[in-house]
Amino acid sequence: MKILFVHQNFPGQFLHLAPALAARGHEVGVLTMRTGLPKVWQGVRIATYRVQRGSTQGIHPWLVDLESKVIRGEAAFRAALAMRKAGYEPDVVIAHPGWGESLFLKDVWPRARLGIYCEFHYRASGADVGFDPEFPATDPGDPCRIRLKGVNNLLHFQAADAGLSPTRWQADSFPDAFRPRISVMHDGIDTDRVAPDPSAFFELAEAEAPLRLVPGDEIITFVNRNLEPYRGYHVFMRMLPEILRRRPGARVVIVGGDGLSYGAPAPGGRSWKDVFLDEVRARIDPARVHFTGRLPYERYLALLRVSAVHVYLTYPFVLGWSLLEAMSAGCAIVASDTPPVREAIVHGETGRMAGFLDVAALADEVCGLLEDPGARVRLGAAAREHARRHYDLRTVCLPGQVAWAESVADARD
Repeated sequence: MKILFVHQNFPGQFLHLAPALAARGHEVGVLTMRTGLPKVWQGVRIATYRVQRGSTQGIHPWLVDLESKVIRGEAAFRAALAMRKAGYEPDVVIAHPGWGESLFLKDVWPRARLGIYCEFHYRASGADVGFDPEFPATDPGDPCRIRLKGVNNLLHFQAADAGLSPTRWQADSFPDAFRPRISVMHDGIDTDRVAPDPSAFFELAEAEAPLRLVPGDEIITFVNRNLEPYRGYHVFMRMLPEILRRRPGARVVIVGGDGLSYGAPAPGGRSWKDVFLDEVRARIDPARVHFTGRLPYERYLALLRVSAVHVYLTYPFVLGWSLLEAMSAGCAIVASDTPPVREAIVHGETGRMAGFLDVAALADEVCGLLEDPGARVRLGAAAREHARRHYDLRTVCLPGQVAWAESVADARD
């Protein structure tokens, strides 16, 4: 069977699924904007496309997002026409629709089944928008803009035959009319690779001498792709004065870039990292708070393995992989009591939780775990077992993804 994957930055969420289907004897191809990939990768043939124009200057601001998706959709459409002219006819197209690439592919291959990766559907209320009162909407037209941001998904629902979402809460963010077509299966964590290691260590490059951290040290970890409010960086920084006061032997290691993944940029051209570091700078000991920037994956895993308490905070939004990786590594976790997190963390069983905005309660939970090694061991072991049972790549998630993809194919007329 011919299966075409479409992803702006392949492999993305299809890192394991595409080669797994190729290994099962399917003829698997990819259409992507990403350059520098080999023509064949793990049995998958790769074709690229390029956009031919930029966004229109002066376009209505509510339409900027939609136009960018139409531009990419047209570029993928033109590339697909060339593929069809060369004789290529997929049985199934599996796409991440988030950039608009798959908007018009059923117009090229109307008999192909279309399965889409349902990551998140923006809503004007009830999820991330308006969740944090510190960052209220400044334009009364924001709900209108958010509604238009969902048009890309709505157009896909008209064409898509099936959807796949990594968590139930993310699936439930989509309109009820399409929800019955969405299956839930996470991308998966390699729990054999992401595992505890009592011999692990993590070195921090300090001015005078490298600092070597090992399991048993009082290390608090916090990880974001970028340090920003959507993932609770501001809340975490406000926790630190009280935690460091109560735990004089603790160190804090913060992983993440200075850029922006979600939400609005920081004011004045600054980074959110500096904005909230400056807010608490006078009340913390900078020698005990370490910023690493982004880390290579193996160093990141080494840090999780030496963590005494890992803190994960998020708006009601896409669940980050770092939470599940921390669980798989056996970390004792303190997390925000927000909807996506509740699928993985049960308070008192697989971690501890407090309200996203409740700085004092979150700090109490961190200090409570630092004071109770037995609770850390129990919660860390339960978190790892939960990750292995529900999110293991090889035994749970990849078989589920393959079954979903083949079911999309099998339903073809």
